[in-house]
Amino acid sequence: MTFTARIIAAFGRHLVVRDAQGNERVARPFGRKLQIVCGDMVTCEIDAHHDEAHVMEVLARDSCLYRTNLRAAEEAVVANLTLMLVTVAPLPAPDLFMIDRYLAAAASAGIRASLVLNKCELPWPTQMAQALSEYAAVGYAHLAVSAKTDTGMQSLRAACAGDIAVFVGQSGVGKSSLVSRLVPEADIRTGELMRGQEGTHTTTASRLYDLAGGGHLIDSPGVRDFAPALARLEPTSLGFLEVAQLAPRCRFDDCRHLKEPACAVRAAAESGEISPRRYESYRRLRRLFETLGAAEGPGGRRPRSR
Repeated sequence: MTFTARIIAAFGRHLVVRDAQGNERVARPFGRKLQIVCGDMVTCEIDAHHDEAHVMEVLARDSCLYRTNLRAAEEAVVANLTLMLVTVAPLPAPDLFMIDRYLAAAASAGIRASLVLNKCELPWPTQMAQALSEYAAVGYAHLAVSAKTDTGMQSLRAACAGDIAVFVGQSGVGKSSLVSRLVPEADIRTGELMRGQEGTHTTTASRLYDLAGGGHLIDSPGVRDFAPALARLEPTSLGFLEVAQLAPRCRFDDCRHLKEPACAVRAAAESGEISPRRYESYRRLRRLFETLGAAEGPGGRRPRSR
């Protein structure tokens, strides 16, 4: 029997799928070539002998967040998102350049993004107020919440309603605590399904949960650093919204916004019209983007994973 399902939990080759009737079962990829992540829509076949499903095909994705892994290859993280919630906290200290990289990846993939400031009951670094002002000027909203005191949780629920949302951010910012507030029963059903599957690592798996007010929420493992898949970035602006807005005012259509004369983006950064720190973040990604292109030579980009 073949059926269509969504991946609701993934850790390596250990998967949980949910079909259109709401039935959930343990699954594994059929073969070694499929790259499957939480949120994917897939076709499956039942393996009655092992009481599990085999994922045979990954269906076309509406959107996907990609990163560069430790082997310098692109890797899908979560699929079919409509909202990325970049989560930060006073501790660990916010990495603004990492935030920029997440936002660039989201914009390049056509995913809406907002900032979530967790642990708002704690004192914040003084530079965060300036950073939030800079993000707001670009168009990124933020929401101050606390998983500990329940502050802002109703607003966070409303922000996620009707979306397929994902929490991303550094390890230790409290993403799983926020999920537990939004979905109190979060770990029960998926944890039971994954338990006993050769060391399931349910605390580090990506998991999708249903929200009471509609929509879905994906909890993805925290990271020490995030490097977007450079070949997936929008080539002109690299996903920086202010660069995309100002680029038409540059003298040259192919302006890289680095050293070219009459560059509107560089001029805006020098005058303070846009954030100099955000511009430096763009410059860093641009240099990496061009280094990738030079390494691949004139033939184009390296093949992408599905």
